[in-house]
Amino acid sequence: MKNETINLRSADRVEIVILADNFSDVLLPGGSCILRPPIAKNGVIPTDTLLAEHGLCLMITTHVNGESHTVLLDAGYSNIAVLHNLNFLDLTLDGLEAVVLSHGHMDHTGALKEVLELAGAGTKLIVHPDAFLSRSLNLPTGEVILFPEFSSRNKLSGWGADIMENSAPLLIGDDTVLVTGEVARTTSFEKGMPGTKIKHDSGFESDTFADDQSLVINLGDKGLVIISGCAHAGIINSIEYAKDLTGQNKIHAVIGGFHLSGAAMAPNVDPTIEKLKQVGMEVICPMHCTGFDVISQLSKELPDNFIQSSVGSKILLNAV
Repeated sequence: MKNETINLRSADRVEIVILADNFSDVLLPGGSCILRPPIAKNGVIPTDTLLAEHGLCLMITTHVNGESHTVLLDAGYSNIAVLHNLNFLDLTLDGLEAVVLSHGHMDHTGALKEVLELAGAGTKLIVHPDAFLSRSLNLPTGEVILFPEFSSRNKLSGWGADIMENSAPLLIGDDTVLVTGEVARTTSFEKGMPGTKIKHDSGFESDTFADDQSLVINLGDKGLVIISGCAHAGIINSIEYAKDLTGQNKIHAVIGGFHLSGAAMAPNVDPTIEKLKQVGMEVICPMHCTGFDVISQLSKELPDNFIQSSVGSKILLNAV
């Protein structure tokens, strides 16, 4: 059954600052849609540097009719890198309208306390209810390991969060940013992360990652910008769901983690890349859990569309 089309307001441009990701390279060249941080400050190369980690945090600002709206997607792995990189880039969280969690894993929530306290009391925290549930991973060896527990609602409130639990699509940023909520699963090959379990009332069961959600921005005739955290729901499912929600079939950019790293996800790689090649996007920027081999393959398969993610970089996308 098709969803009722959501009226996602068109933005004039969007800027995405990479505050946490797995990769950092101060010598990467910029391009037409990506600005790299300068190698020197006031004519001097600093002794400090940007920090990379196995986590994700993106500062996303939409601009429309002279107004701007800023949200944060995720909060990295540690409580160090995001705050350090904000300071290094001379950025603040003043005016931050919301923090959106793509899902409840530790590599997306690490600096949440510090981010909320820095943003100030009353900052909206948009999170799926399943993020609060316990999770585990069954290894091929038979060993079972537990994921770190996500912070309680009381603790988050104590840090100043105005918690908004969502499973349905949600518009934020004066209707310029769409939080997808639970992503419909339509592909035959995107089946999540093998071995993962989540604890419901009846006990641990297979984790379908119902809490996995992405952000969608509309650049008018240019098409949609889709920004994923890990895309545990599948990056192709996430793209197709964004199209279904908005009624917009044109995709301008696909950015974020695609979770194709490791042997367990290897069967998904070729069909995902084949589908991505059919999407027709102008920009693709794989990050975080996509995996080095897959990122390298995408750079070769889509050389005219590919941009390399690196901490501190700013992606600039314009409607015209």
